[in-house]
Amino acid sequence: MTSHYPSAETRSSISSPITIDLRSDTVTQPSHAMRQIMADAQVGDDVYGDDPNVNALEHETAELLGKQSGLFLPSGTMSNLAGVLAHCQRGEEVVVGDKYHISCDEAAGVAVLGSVAMHALQTDAFGRFDLQQLNAAVKPNDYHCPMTRLLCLENTVGGCIQDQDHIDALVDCAKSHGLATHMDGARLLNAAVAQNVPPARLVQSIDTVSLCLSKGLGVPLGSVLVGPSIVIERARRLRKMLGGGMRQAGIIAAAGRYALQHNVERLAQDHKRTQELATALKGLQGLHFDRARVQTNMLFLQSPQMPALASYLAQRGIAITAIGESARIVLHMQIDDAALQQITEAIQGFFTTSNLPQYVEQV
Repeated sequence: MTSHYPSAETRSSISSPITIDLRSDTVTQPSHAMRQIMADAQVGDDVYGDDPNVNALEHETAELLGKQSGLFLPSGTMSNLAGVLAHCQRGEEVVVGDKYHISCDEAAGVAVLGSVAMHALQTDAFGRFDLQQLNAAVKPNDYHCPMTRLLCLENTVGGCIQDQDHIDALVDCAKSHGLATHMDGARLLNAAVAQNVPPARLVQSIDTVSLCLSKGLGVPLGSVLVGPSIVIERARRLRKMLGGGMRQAGIIAAAGRYALQHNVERLAQDHKRTQELATALKGLQGLHFDRARVQTNMLFLQSPQMPALASYLAQRGIAITAIGESARIVLHMQIDDAALQQITEAIQGFFTTSNLPQYVEQV
């Protein structure tokens, strides 16, 4: 399993000024209007429960996703961790896709900090596993085995929208085994906007959902965990235990409220520009990608010359996440039409037959 996050060596080697950052949609910057909302935010102490913006954000997010209650946390990793541990006891087990963040990008926190076992199911190129895999993963009531307690899903996965009928079928299967369900919805709103479907419909059958605010929505930090009130109250205790209890968090929560009001529908612009970039790059000799996986704001590229391409782009102020022969490009609210044109021309320029051999020799 390869991570999309740079190693310590890679981080220390980044020295060129970055003007266009395509490494992730986590690099988004708050707009002037959002900063003004933050500056003017009324605040209180959230651990005491008296920060008005935090309380409002939790309520509004729960309402958006059709759940009873919400809990504001500093990060998506903590939100997922608190969600899983609110469902599972020590020695119990969660079933999760092998390419989902809970399984491969959150330092195995549910196992290390919660003593909850993870049974990772192999997913296909679109992030899916099937009912047969899920049924086979659920352990019998045998004291030799951990108790399977929770099914964790994710939407989107690597930018791919998960088929709703399939999600509903997986949840029905989980319920037939007595399992609870959790959704890592870090980019759930991308899926909702792309399908023109209310977000609540996408998680209608899911018990708890983690929604990230700091990706395409442009908030500096934070996620909201929503679900049944009794589960969220357990998660609130866990948040304190994990060090996630915040004080005047309304400064950030106000940004989250602004984002939910103003930055959701604009995700469609990111999707449109990603499609335009894919169209412009299609057919370049030496560059490959699966067009069927270009569904929201991510484009995954393959090329033997990827390290050279990453260096070439970096010298032009464009940062991408490149590992081996693979790269991930993520479009977001800071990438406008002018930036898209610059990105397109730079990549096309690298793969021209006259430029490529000369540059590869120099690298």
